[in-house]
Amino acid sequence: MPSLKEIKGRIASVRSTLKITSAMKLVSSAKLRKAQKAIEAMRPYSAAMQDIMDSLLSAGARLEGISSGGSTVVIVAIASNSSLCGAFNANVLRKVRELQQEYPEARIYCIGRKLSDAMKRDGRPSEEDLSKLSESPSYAASSDFSARLREDFASGKIGKVLLVHNHFVSTSKQLTTVQTLLPSETEHSEASVSEDYIFEPSASEILSQLYPKVIDLRFFTALLDSAAAEHAARTVAMQIATDNGEDLLGELTLQYNKSRQQKITSEILDLAGGAAAEV
Repeated sequence: MPSLKEIKGRIASVRSTLKITSAMKLVSSAKLRKAQKAIEAMRPYSAAMQDIMDSLLSAGARLEGISSGGSTVVIVAIASNSSLCGAFNANVLRKVRELQQEYPEARIYCIGRKLSDAMKRDGRPSEEDLSKLSESPSYAASSDFSARLREDFASGKIGKVLLVHNHFVSTSKQLTTVQTLLPSETEHSEASVSEDYIFEPSASEILSQLYPKVIDLRFFTALLDSAAAEHAARTVAMQIATDNGEDLLGELTLQYNKSRQQKITSEILDLAGGAAAEV
């Protein structure tokens, strides 16, 4: 049985840990509120832009100068720069490994230091360091990267771009998703053109201007989505850690009180025994 000093030391250690997990939960909750507002404000705009592009494609609009001859697959995976967020990073890593089985020659871009380190250990390092996109997503930085992907796709250097990230559903639910960023596909096959839109100039001319904006926007939306999912996952993980710590603290406190009471009782019995012996 551990001594009172050892139990007291463990209690102090748990209390110290609880301060950290509680503080991290508060910080993550504040970041989550900000990230949730950002993605919830972005989704309607992104969906509207996608609807317009779907309508253009349904109208028979075609993009000029886009090659479809490339065979190289690019996997862009978005995770986190830090840990303590439950299975957030592990879920993305598992999905990337599954895609590697399907596309063994795929080029991989990791957004997030934890994912990049894991892929490096697998012998499949990221094509470049994109950790800043995970730390603080900005449209300017993300559109620079997505523009390079568009250019490589248009020139035929790559034939497909798959985007892997955690989709924020709610604080307690995040889903790991895979979507095709390039080539762009219609998301709503029943989009109607003649009833809802009149295009001026032609649908193809509008599509040529809208297409890069929609691709850049979809990529940036995925970054915001992942950020919200990360903060949600960390908030839940820290809440679970705090709850477990409080349970452990209660058990240790009970154990300490029992051991202390046992020691006091033993000392009283020793004194009583000594007094009886003297009589």
